[in-house]
Amino acid sequence: MIGVIDYGSGNIGNLSRALTFLNREHALLKRPDKFPGKEPDALILPGVGAFPPAMDNLVSSGWRDRLRDWAKGQRPLLGICLGMQLMCEGSTEGEFTEGLGIFRGVVSRIAGALKLPHVGWNTIYGDGFRDDNFYYFVHSYALGVSADTAAFTSVDRAEFTAIADRERSVGFQFHPERSGRAGLALLEGYLTGMGV
Repeated sequence: MIGVIDYGSGNIGNLSRALTFLNREHALLKRPDKFPGKEPDALILPGVGAFPPAMDNLVSSGWRDRLRDWAKGQRPLLGICLGMQLMCEGSTEGEFTEGLGIFRGVVSRIAGALKLPHVGWNTIYGDGFRDDNFYYFVHSYALGVSADTAAFTSVDRAEFTAIADRERSVGFQFHPERSGRAGLALLEGYLTGMGV
């Protein structure tokens, strides 16, 4: 079972529909100390909006410490869009806000982009591979290429992380649940690769 963290800053509807389409059992989790039935095999941290209030929501709901412990225990964790950013060391959005510290690096405003927010469809690539499918991005802040970058993309003169990967934690800067068949296939592949 996959637990989808419902902390007031996530795109829950589209993600839930995508998981249903993939025949993945899942449940929305509002509190880290109350799981419906059995404990989940993996957690997904979705996210839309701004980093500081989203981080405040994770702290006030008790999810911050639970997610840090979950990742330290090398249990499967997937962050999507803002969810991936929250898994980084921090963000300069507004003023510096500390993140979960799962991925190395600080999220910052995309430098070199001619227009923000960056809304569009991008291919992703990395060392030794290129994915010619297109994935849907919508954001103004991103993690630059870092030690945990598994794939990156670019817009105008800016290059940034598209997929972060460290131990059993994975982050997608794009929205796989809004990226058509390619996004669903990628989501399915990562969930399977995480042993879920």
